[in-house]
Amino acid sequence: MSPAQAVPARQVMVLYTGGTIGMQATANGLAPASGFEQRLREQLAEHPDLAIAPWRFRELLPLIDSANMTPQYWQRLREAVVQAVQADGCDAVLVLHGTDTLAYSAAAMSFQLLGLPAPVVFTGSMLPAGVPDSDAWENINGALVMLAQGVAAGVQLYFHGELLVPTRCAKVRSFGRNPFAALKRSGGVARADAVPAALAYDQPKALGNVAVLPLFPGFGAEPLQAVLGSSVQALVLECYGSGTGPCDNPGFIAALKAAHESGVVIVAVTQCHEGGVEFDVYEAGSGLRAAGVLAGGGMTREAAFGKLHALLGAGLPVAEVRRLMEVDLCGELA
Repeated sequence: MSPAQAVPARQVMVLYTGGTIGMQATANGLAPASGFEQRLREQLAEHPDLAIAPWRFRELLPLIDSANMTPQYWQRLREAVVQAVQADGCDAVLVLHGTDTLAYSAAAMSFQLLGLPAPVVFTGSMLPAGVPDSDAWENINGALVMLAQGVAAGVQLYFHGELLVPTRCAKVRSFGRNPFAALKRSGGVARADAVPAALAYDQPKALGNVAVLPLFPGFGAEPLQAVLGSSVQALVLECYGSGTGPCDNPGFIAALKAAHESGVVIVAVTQCHEGGVEFDVYEAGSGLRAAGVLAGGGMTREAAFGKLHALLGAGLPVAEVRRLMEVDLCGELA
């Protein structure tokens, strides 16, 4: 299947990770609950007019609140998707996931599943299935219908009737039916001519050690040194505006240079919802480049974090990781 093709699904695997969509009340508040497959079947039986493909269901145990999502879990999720496509005969996958870290997971899977010849759609809900005014069934049903109509290979995020590119969106609201939005990022580059074989979806990935650190007024060398001293392999540095930082702070710049020289990959993204990193606009930006920081262009925090995990997990040399961070692989810099 060409990545540009949208072929109707014939068999869908529904992977249930937990999250609000299947939560039920406990003494300590809402928590993920098993038994969601039966609830889904009963709900779909009430809507026989829905044009959906045959589907199978798998729980990824233990079910989790997405606030507990980890890169280790992403590895399990990648393996489950690959198994569904390669071993279970499914040509599409629907992932049910909590919304708090859904954008992170969908972005990460965009890089973990490069080249997968099937669509993978993430969805969730802001209210549990079955409660008044819940958006759970409309999101699941809508995603299943869309897969039956045909979705291009690759990872997508579906919410409230809309497909979003995971590497270009974020959760921007903690309420309502439209928590996710495409961010108006800029700073695009040409797409990579070829993807290293180690990044292919069917290749095992090791765990990377990546951190995220936002700048704030008065930011100095100390918090940066604390993070860089924790054995991280890479750092997403959330900068101001078009990619600026406290370049008049010698300790800050020295810490960046030392980390770069020791092989830590540091990527700058903007804290703004719109625009992107362009180092050469301001001296406070070009100083970051001189210290070895890479320009993340229009990448979101979630995309940069997930991309670094994939590149480092593939065991690529640091020089290759640095090169690929500034090349578009799946729409993150388009």
